Formats: sequence, C-alpha cells, structure tokens
Amino acid sequence: MHITVLLRDAVDALAIRSEGIYVDGTFGRGGHSREVLSRLDAAGRLIALDRDPQAIAAGRTIDDARFTLVHAPFSDLAGVLDRLGIDKVDGVLLDLGVSSPQIDEAARGMSFRFDAPLDMRMDTSRGQTAAQWLAEASVGQITEVLREYGEERFAHAIAKAIATARTRGSVATTGQLAEIVEQAVRTREPGQHPATRSFQALRIFINQELGELSRVLPVCVERLRTGGRLVVISFHSLEDRIVKRFMRDEARPPQWPTRLPVRAADLPSARLALLGRARRPGADETARNPRARSAVMRVAERLGGLAA
Repeated sequence: MHITVLLRDAVDALAIRSEGIYVDGTFGRGGHSREVLSRLDAAGRLIALDRDPQAIAAGRTIDDARFTLVHAPFSDLAGVLDRLGIDKVDGVLLDLGVSSPQIDEAARGMSFRFDAPLDMRMDTSRGQTAAQWLAEASVGQITEVLREYGEERFAHAIAKAIATARTRGSVATTGQLAEIVEQAVRTREPGQHPATRSFQALRIFINQELGELSRVLPVCVERLRTGGRLVVISFHSLEDRIVKRFMRDEARPPQWPTRLPVRAADLPSARLALLGRARRPGADETARNPRARSAVMRVAERLGGLAA
C-alpha cells in the first residue's frame, strides 16, 4: 500500500485557488491529486502525469471532469500542456523518487528483497532494462554510474565483479546482482544492505531521474502564473541538491557586468521567491510511514514579470 508523503503539507503549500489549474507531475497512486481535487470547485482543473503504466491504470478510477491523467514523464510537461491548450498554471507539485508499489512489487526488479527479473524501469512499456544495460556496459561505464548516482565507494570493485560474473552467464535477476555486490563490498554502514547504493544508482540511471528533474524545473517556472507555487518533494541528496540549487539560482537576479551601460530598471529580475526553509515530515508521520524519513520539501513562488 502506498502512503502519500507530506500529503496535506504539500497541497497546503500550493495555496490552492478553487478555480485554478494545477499540475501533479507524479501521480503515483493519486494521494496528492485527490487532495488537490477536494479543494477545487467546478471551474478548477488538475492535470496529472505519470510514466508508470500501473499508475495510469490506478488513476482511471478517478471519474472527475476536472481531472486529466496523461501517460508521460514530467519532463514532457510543456508538450502535455500545449496539447491540452493550457498556457499557464497556478501550481506544480513534483513528488520525486519511487512509489511503494514500484519497490514492493517483485516483478519491477527495483528491490533486492525479492529475486525477480532485473528490470528497474518506471515505464515498463519502453526503454532498456537494467539487465540489458549491464549486459553491454563496460567496467568503466558501470563504475561511473555507481559512483555518480549511488555515491558508492566500492564502485570499481563491484563493476569488475559484474564483468566477471557476465563471463559465466547473464546477470538477469535482482538476486544475482545483490549477491555479486555483497561479495564485492568489503564493509558497509551498519543496518544497510551492501547492495543498497548499487540498486539506487542503477534505478536512477535507467530511468534518467536526475536528467528528467533538471529538464522539468525550468519548464515549471515558465508555465507558472505570477503567484503560482512550485512544490518539490525529494527523497535523496542528489535530487534535493538539484532542486535547492535551481530554486536558489532562480531567486537571484541574473548577474551582469558592473560596467554594462544598462539601466537597473531594464535588468531582468529574479523569477522565484523562496518560501520558508526546507520542510521534513514530523515524528508522527515518520512513525506511521518509515519511508518518509528522508523526504525534503521545498517551495517557491513565481514572481511577476513579462514572462509570467
């Protein structure tokens, strides 16, 4: 069962206008979407996106004329809004990472808790599986992915172990990969499985999660009306670093050479205002849902200007 993290906090942060147009870029199992819909009147509208076919199937149970669900990654937000004839929206919510059903369903191949096909794709209708990529990638490529996306200090040793295992047959299941990593990793933090970082790294790489995030953030700002809110929930430091830096940079006016003969009134202004500090789930929420422990929510508001 998927428990939506920061459910009311995130929707509160959107500062819903009952007649507004909102985007839930990561529908999942619809927790945030249903809460947004409960705060809209008949003139309001919610556009939800997800690249997971199972999430799309779950969303078909919502029979609401104000609601549109699209099978697409959130990096395609501009195209989705264009096809729907929508220029500006009043808020965008992104709840990053994987959902509980994706982790807990063995066939998705995202967890070492089950021995299953090594898939890891969020969109199972397209793209290369983790097993297919591992069958072709060089030791250098595997090392780079494990280091960059998993911050794995034993990345090279694990990559060499995977290459050696391939000489005896394909690395096709989560159980095989977890065993290879466990044998290659000499030590690990207490309470953490040796394969945790490797599985995280491969999942992020296969789904291009950080690239998708970097591409969608500027689109969100472009499509927000003045006063519209951008709310992003991250679950690990690599995601949060991208969100934090993006919002910080957008909250600063562009830097121009001091001797440039341009009037201050003609210089472009900051596009976002940061709203408060990063927020985390409280003790009660993490007690009910331990997977919420790593969640970080950041909120920014679109400032006025010609583009807004």
